[in-house]
Amino acid sequence: MRLLTAFTYSLMAANRRSAPFYMTATTQFGLEEVLAEELRQLGAKIEKVGQRAVEFVGDTQLLYEACLWCRTAMRILRPFAGFYARDEKALYREVSRIDWQRFIDPDQTFAITAVVNKSTFEHSLFVAQLTKDAIVDQFRDRLGRRPSVDVKNPDIRLHLHMIENEVTLSLDASGESLHKRGYRQQTNVAPLNEALAAGLLLLAGWDGKKTLIDPMCGSGTLLTEAAMLAQRVAPGLYHQGKFGFENWADFDAALWESVQLDARQARLEEPQAYIAGSDLSREYIELARKNVAAADLEDFIRLGVRDVKEAKAPAKEEPGIVIMNPPYGERIGEETEMDALYKTIGDTLKTGFQGYDAYVFTGNLEAAKRIGLKTSRRIPLYNGPIDCRLLKYELYQGTRKVK
Repeated sequence: MRLLTAFTYSLMAANRRSAPFYMTATTQFGLEEVLAEELRQLGAKIEKVGQRAVEFVGDTQLLYEACLWCRTAMRILRPFAGFYARDEKALYREVSRIDWQRFIDPDQTFAITAVVNKSTFEHSLFVAQLTKDAIVDQFRDRLGRRPSVDVKNPDIRLHLHMIENEVTLSLDASGESLHKRGYRQQTNVAPLNEALAAGLLLLAGWDGKKTLIDPMCGSGTLLTEAAMLAQRVAPGLYHQGKFGFENWADFDAALWESVQLDARQARLEEPQAYIAGSDLSREYIELARKNVAAADLEDFIRLGVRDVKEAKAPAKEEPGIVIMNPPYGERIGEETEMDALYKTIGDTLKTGFQGYDAYVFTGNLEAAKRIGLKTSRRIPLYNGPIDCRLLKYELYQGTRKVK
């Protein structure tokens, strides 16, 4: 709370691009340090790396750039008020003390997302409802009219975080979650979340130059994110609809136009790396082609139909990394099938990718034992609710000599 006080009531003042303020970027478990490094590269001053969140300081331009460039962020939040709420009356009273016309126009729509931890309040929905009541009551009392609530596509998204009855209220700069890049052509397939896919590549230390192969590429999310990294494509350029900050009272349209122009000009048109993927399913490869085309990256990714047991390193390319997200076998009775699949993966890595670093992202750690190779790293992550690991295998050329 102490960090917020200096900037609590300066948010809607005259827009000074150089005036720094506090922000929070949210991400998935295990990607916090990766996100912190992304923010550092943009010039942010990191204040705290927490669980699924990074607190940092920067100016308006950095806020716009973070929404445009951060590959592993889900949301960028701008805190503007903090207080302690012992009970329902205190929460309503403290929310009522904020001048809400500085943040919401009565003709705009808004929505509140509440996250409640270790508090006397048991339900986040109740906290969101009570906050909403305090806001609309203030508008009704002062102006005789009030902004409407739109939970699906609001003009202003508010985020309330309560831990041990300490409340932080933030404006959500993102709008739609930043992981939704907009290049996916089919939503009934459940591939990797885009932010997680980018996080796996960054955790693997891929530099955007070395050869990258995905022999079980599915609809191509890992490959698409890899090409975006290699060609220096800002993921926010695919964002659907407005960013949340475009509806704020202090939105700087000229600055935003400049930030977008810089991002478009940063794109590299010459291929920077050999990126290729394959899958046994012709249907998945067709879907991957559509996704890659929607991202305007066809010139940078090679795709083919191939069984994983036939996958091998390209003959004329220097060794790089091979990365995959094989099925986890969540249905009952798939254990034998998964054991066989993961044994095949191990055989393919041993025979087809000597000299490479291999990364297997899986939620089936029992089947992963059938890969039959020693891991050099095991990074804990989640794919939705599934407890997963990113397993690294160093595939030595020939026999590794032991001292």
